[in-house]
Amino acid sequence: MKRVQMYSTGMCPFCVMAKRLLSQKGVAVDEIRVDEDQSRREEMMRITGRRTVPQIFVGETHVGGYDDLSAMNSAGKLDPLLKD
Repeated sequence: MKRVQMYSTGMCPFCVMAKRLLSQKGVAVDEIRVDEDQSRREEMMRITGRRTVPQIFVGETHVGGYDDLSAMNSAGKLDPLLKD
């Protein structure tokens, strides 16, 4: 499985749902908490152009937020992306 990184905060329900979906797929998530380090939020915004969390990366691919992740899963595109 590819490495999955997610920019998140501690109080984000969409972050929880994204982690749950990825956990069901057997994927461990490297979580980057932007609420604990403002420089990480700035990094996220610079890389993604977005301000909202979660922002999810599978390998080098920016998936987007939870809605994007869920849509990819429903379309059958998430599993192939997760594979090495």
